[in-house]
Order: sequence, then structure tokens, then C-alpha cells
Amino acid sequence: MNEQREAAAEGPGGQDVPAVRGVARQLFSLGRDPLPPMKRPRWLNRLPHALVVYVAVLFGFLTLTQVQDHYHVNDPSVIVLCLFTGFSIVAAMFRPVAAWWLGLVTYGFIAAAIHGHVGWGQTWPWTPIGLFAFAPLVLLVALRVPPKVTAAVVSVSVACTGIAEMLFKPERSQSSAVGALLVFGFAGLLGYALRATRLARGQLVVQETLTEEERARRTLLEERSRIARELHDVVAHHMSVISIQAQVAPHLVENPSPELKENLAGIRQNALEALTELRRVLGVLRSEHADDPANPHHPQPTLAELDALVDNVRAAGLDVTTETAGIRRPLTPGVELTAYRIVQEALSNCLRHAPGSRVEVGIAYGPRELHLCVANSAPTRPAPPSPGAGHGLLGMRERAGMLGGELAAGPRPDGGYEVSAVLPMDPPGGSVSEKKKDA
Repeated sequence: MNEQREAAAEGPGGQDVPAVRGVARQLFSLGRDPLPPMKRPRWLNRLPHALVVYVAVLFGFLTLTQVQDHYHVNDPSVIVLCLFTGFSIVAAMFRPVAAWWLGLVTYGFIAAAIHGHVGWGQTWPWTPIGLFAFAPLVLLVALRVPPKVTAAVVSVSVACTGIAEMLFKPERSQSSAVGALLVFGFAGLLGYALRATRLARGQLVVQETLTEEERARRTLLEERSRIARELHDVVAHHMSVISIQAQVAPHLVENPSPELKENLAGIRQNALEALTELRRVLGVLRSEHADDPANPHHPQPTLAELDALVDNVRAAGLDVTTETAGIRRPLTPGVELTAYRIVQEALSNCLRHAPGSRVEVGIAYGPRELHLCVANSAPTRPAPPSPGAGHGLLGMRERAGMLGGELAAGPRPDGGYEVSAVLPMDPPGGSVSEKKKDA
């Protein structure tokens, strides 16, 4: 909030007048601004608050002792002022600017109380302990306010010291203005450095979160683009078949009527137009990934090629067994492609993250659904660092969800991992060509 106020205080073009107004407004702002706890470790998250309370009690006691023993002021009001000294430090944990003003006024009364008791060489208006007792207030303010406000706090504190010395300095006293400048300036710089470090760490955490979200989003978009290219091949194949069949059909009928020829010509024309639009919209994806296996020169894989995939994984050093249940039969191209890609990605994850494990691949053909399961045992050796983005599961879920299926993944009790998917045999919203083929 303070950073937003600081940014708002700066006028367009970095004008100084609005900035001065913003600093003055924050300098007289008595709003609540709690001291943030430590985030790590959790059991020490309130350690800063405990230290502040300890410092408040210590400096309150030392101030009272010095005023009574060195300045020989035994007025009961001094005890109350020393209590306010410690109270202002505690209050700075919640309302730093208000506590700073309270501390400044309190030390003004202390200076008035000891004015007639200052001996030769003794400092005034600050006592030696008073300088260091007021420094925590400056530090706690600097931790919560922008640098310009911190500079104003230090300047006002030193200015009040100088004005008091010029107007009311006892004859035998020693100046404390230089000491106030050094002590308060150091406290302000320390608070500014700690505040800048805390803000930088917070921004780094936010940036890391945004980067991870952007990486996941980019991976999802890349997977969707890959799916789009693969679906382009499937749909383009069927549209081409429709066009060719519509062109050949009149030659298969003896004496076809003009109406039949006209309808078949319309079907062929619509198929060609749809194919052209499809290539115009999705074909640009191929120019971005000319070497991708999904280009027109590579046929889309199916479950019939699963044995070759498993052989490649075995050659890479993984013990893979396969088992098929149910009546094996050809499926729609989209389901075949999705099932192959899910098994392929699951086996790739086993190679990357579970070296030396035993992998079981199960495929079950049900009446309405295709069940896939890829499970591996615990790895026998540490996995090498993987250069991948770590979002393979995201792509598998995207593929399963595209067909109206489900995918689950998680660790097994024996230390291994399992990926299982259920894909419908007849995906909702299937293409007309696929439905006609199934019929």
C-alpha cells in the first residue's frame, strides 16, 4: 500500500511538487501498518516482535537510569516519560509514523526535564542513551515507508535537534546534533536496505509464480497446437475420402439421374471447400513445426504401432510388459491417436523419472470405453536432471478431456507411479465421417 501511495505521489514526468505533497501526507499519516512476521521458519515468525519488545523494555530502563543517575533528575514525571519511551517503540510495530511522532514529543519533554540539570560536557537535548533509544523508531519507520518518507523522518528528527540547540542549549552542555545525524542516518539507511531486500524477495516470488503459470500456459498451448495439427490430418483424410467417393459415385451407377449427379457434385464441392478452409486455418501450424512428426509426410500413429513403441523403450533400458484385454478392434482415428500419445508420454515419463523400474502397460477394450494403464515400480537408481518443462500430465489430461474421457495419475504405495485413462469408444461430437464409417 505504501508503494502504491509513493507511486501515486509522483506526478507526471517526475514532478517534484506532487512528490513533496505525497511525502508530507504520509509523514502525517497515523494509519495502521503492522510489522510483517518472518515467513521462515514458522516457529520464529514472531521473533521480530519479541525483539522489539525486548528493546523497548531495555531502552526504557536505561533511559530512566541515565536521567536519574547522570542528570540527577528524580521527578516522578520522568518515570512516566521513560515509560512512554518504551511504549513508543512497541507502538512502532503497528503504527510506525504515529509512534515516531510520539517518541519525538516524549524526548522533547525529557529534554525539557533535564534542561536545568545538564552538567559540564553532558549532551543535550539528547542523552547518550536517548540517541540509541530513538534509533529503533527511525528503523521501524524506514522498514514500512518509502525512501523519501524515511529521509523526511531523519531530516525532521535532526532538524528538531538543531533548532532546540540553537534556541535553548544550556551553556555547559555538549552538542548532540552530529551524533543524531550519524545515528538516525544509519538507522534510516539500514531500514531502507532491509525494506528493499524484503520487497525484492516478494517481487521475486511473484515473478516465479507468474513464470511457472506462464510456462504451464505455454505448454498447454503447445500441446493444443500439436493436437490441432494431428486432428487436421485425421479430418483432412476423411474429407478427401468423401470428395473422392462423391466424384466416383456417378460412375458406379448405370444411367444416374441429373438430380443424383447434381447432389453428388454438391457434396464433393462442399467437401473440397471444407478441406480448403481447414488447411487455411490449421495449415499454418505446420510451417512453425516443419520437422514435427505430425507433418503431412508422417502418418498418425495408432495402437497398432504400440509394439514398436514398447520395443524402443526396452532398447533404452526399461523393462516393459504389455497386456491386452477384451476384443481388439480398430477405433476411430481420434481415439487411436489419443491412446497412443498417452501411452507414449507415460513411457517417456518412466524413462525420465524412474530409471531401472519395471513398467506394465495395460489396454482393455470394453463395450463402450477403452481403458489404459501405465504403472511403474520404484526406480532403482536416481533420475538424471530432466530438461523438460514438467507438464506432460497436463498434455495427457488435455487429450483425454478433448474426447470426453478422464485421466488420473499419482504415486503408488510401493514407491512407483501410475497413469490411468478412460476414453470413450464413440467420443461426443464426433465427426460425421467417423459416425458414417462406424454405421
